[in-house]
Amino acid sequence: MKIIILGAGQVGSTLAENLANGDNDITLIDDNQEQLNKLQDKHDLRVLKGNGASPRILREAGASDADLLVAVTQSDEHNMVACQIAHTLFNVPTKIARIRNPDYVREREQIFQTSVLPIDQIIAPEVLVKQEILRLINYPGALQVSHFADDLVSLVSVKAYYGGPLVGYPISALKDHLPHIEARIVAIFRQENAIIPQGSTIIEAGDEVFFICATQHIKAMMSELQRLEKPHKRVMIVGGGSIGMGLAKDLEERCSVKIIERDAQKADRLAENLTKTLVLKGDASDQELLFEEHIENIDLFLALTSDDEANIMSALLAKRLGAKKAIVLVQRMAYLHLIQGGTIDIALSPQQATISALSSHVRKGDILKVASLKQGLAEGIEVVAHGDSDTSKVVGKTVKELKLPQGAIIGAIVRDENVIIAHKSTVICENDRVILFANDKKQINEIEKLFQPSMFFL
Repeated sequence: MKIIILGAGQVGSTLAENLANGDNDITLIDDNQEQLNKLQDKHDLRVLKGNGASPRILREAGASDADLLVAVTQSDEHNMVACQIAHTLFNVPTKIARIRNPDYVREREQIFQTSVLPIDQIIAPEVLVKQEILRLINYPGALQVSHFADDLVSLVSVKAYYGGPLVGYPISALKDHLPHIEARIVAIFRQENAIIPQGSTIIEAGDEVFFICATQHIKAMMSELQRLEKPHKRVMIVGGGSIGMGLAKDLEERCSVKIIERDAQKADRLAENLTKTLVLKGDASDQELLFEEHIENIDLFLALTSDDEANIMSALLAKRLGAKKAIVLVQRMAYLHLIQGGTIDIALSPQQATISALSSHVRKGDILKVASLKQGLAEGIEVVAHGDSDTSKVVGKTVKELKLPQGAIIGAIVRDENVIIAHKSTVICENDRVILFANDKKQINEIEKLFQPSMFFL
């Protein structure tokens, strides 16, 4: 596949790294020559310095026979213009753009049409982060929740704690504990080391456990690994940007919500748009303000400003003063690895959410969704099995017969809206939607090839 990527920032660079292999011809465009040189030294890709919205630069990049253009520069307008030119001058078949301005996102149905602005897929990081936070609120105690197959199946990450009925027992005991519920534990991370689970594997307190089950059974499965947390009733949000305001709107009907915003004009606008949320003008690192607002009674503290350091410091202070749980938004990937799982419970990255969404659209074969897990180290994948026993390496075969890469596990299959938890003897049929866990994102290329029918498939 011939792919042009505009923007060599965190998202563009990571996407290029993930796609750079012998099967893809990658050209990365940016105006930072130093960054381009670093990436070219490390990966098999072509780099080009310049303005990615320039017809000359796009022509030089080979847009005339490109299969895909991904525009992820810092400028929404730059991304939109690049897609327009790629369509008008070069007829690039698929165009994907990262769009962050909420004004554009709100009007996406009208703006991003072939006859107006021909962009095939819009990736809106703020919307993705908001959806991720809402999933975590819906399942208190989860570290990550990813839905697949139209939300029928979920891949969930939780920390195992003393008090969970399955903690201290082998995985095989799960059948005795939940005889009427099918689920599969697909990975265990113990002190950051991946363990491929066997029936005899003992779950220990402190393990991070990934499991797959029908979405309706998430809480039952979680209750085996930890004492279920009560729903979050009192929420404090720091930052009145698009994520903060969007969350407040979604939560104010079912929770007591307070939002802190230091900018007076933004605070006034929030007060106008939110009916039941208490809007506070001030600084979230002001200890006196937090005391006045009874921080010790807050179930969930969300630090969602664009300032990483401010988010981290305010969350640390809130936890020290009694907030039960803290989730922070961080832009820098280095911070993501440093703070997750310490005093701060969960760290989320817009870049990681964007990369995850982009991966769902740029993979080969009929890969419907890719969920980035463990800060990008692992992945959940939903792929459709095409072909028959003659043309496919998977159709008509049992799970045990598949030549999956080490550490890749099939967790579930969705067949005609029915969820089937996979076992060694489960046979894969044509058009099954297969949900896999890969403990190393590099394995996805092998999985792509495994599920692609042969060239003789008609």
